[in-house]
Amino acid sequence: MITFDGVTKRYADGTVAVDDLSLEVPNGAITVFVGPSGCGKTTSLRMINRMIDPTEGRILLDGKDVTTVDPATLRRGIGYVIQQAGLFPHRRIVDNIATVPFLLGWDKKKARDRAMELLERVGLDPKMARRYPFQLSGGQQQRVGVARALAADPPVLLMDEPFSAVDPIVRTSLQEELLRLQSELHKTIVFVTHDIDEAVKLGDTVAVLRVGGKLAQVAAPADLLSDPADDFVREFLGRDRGIRRLGFVPAKNLALDPAPEGVTPEGHGTFNPARDSLRAALDASLLSPDGLAVAVDDDGRVLGVVGQAALVGAARG
Repeated sequence: MITFDGVTKRYADGTVAVDDLSLEVPNGAITVFVGPSGCGKTTSLRMINRMIDPTEGRILLDGKDVTTVDPATLRRGIGYVIQQAGLFPHRRIVDNIATVPFLLGWDKKKARDRAMELLERVGLDPKMARRYPFQLSGGQQQRVGVARALAADPPVLLMDEPFSAVDPIVRTSLQEELLRLQSELHKTIVFVTHDIDEAVKLGDTVAVLRVGGKLAQVAAPADLLSDPADDFVREFLGRDRGIRRLGFVPAKNLALDPAPEGVTPEGHGTFNPARDSLRAALDASLLSPDGLAVAVDDDGRVLGVVGQAALVGAARG
């Protein structure tokens, strides 16, 4: 567990980047720091691995004050992913991934075997191992950055807006890949973003920071969306927070009507009540010319339909 205990970061000119931050980052989960520019989210992240030291307060990693640990030693045990991947341009991909194992004294074969294993785990073709970073797309480079951060199997992973520099389609793919990896690895992840959609999609817990480095609210995404702490949080979440909240409401309890004759999945938006949310069902209805969302099972068989009026009623209920 990572604990922020009354942490403040004040610079020599009097600027306060983080102001009396106290919160706990639970083990094995994703905690997202989100907020506008100047809210101290990146500063807070960088104080965990001592790229920046706090002016006041303590940051504890499993009960130990991080300022009592040698910075280089501390960082070798914490994975770190940044924008633009930050790969070494003169090293092949396999050796980029193996950077920390090399620093830890692993022999070359063991380090490169680990790198090859991770290359596949993050969804990249092993043939890319011999390439250089400039030969990869931005999204592929970000996957390599994640693999490099995981190479020495650190318990903690820090991610500073890692997907913000890629296009929306690639960004969605990278988000899904992170969630898949986390379901297997259960790392303690601190993720920084300015994008509230990304925050509620990825976070088990979301910490909203306001300008000046004050914590505005920390909560599970569904609780954050349904019960914002104040006007700042409400405005930051946006007017469509009600639609976002539907992503956390399961569709399994929807009352389905029999499918009218001739209604098939082709030409209609579909959703799976066993797995999908009310948001997915509403999206399906909006994609259908007659406003009907078609419910299907895992084999694609039609279970029934539901209209927009019923979906709106279920959402309000």
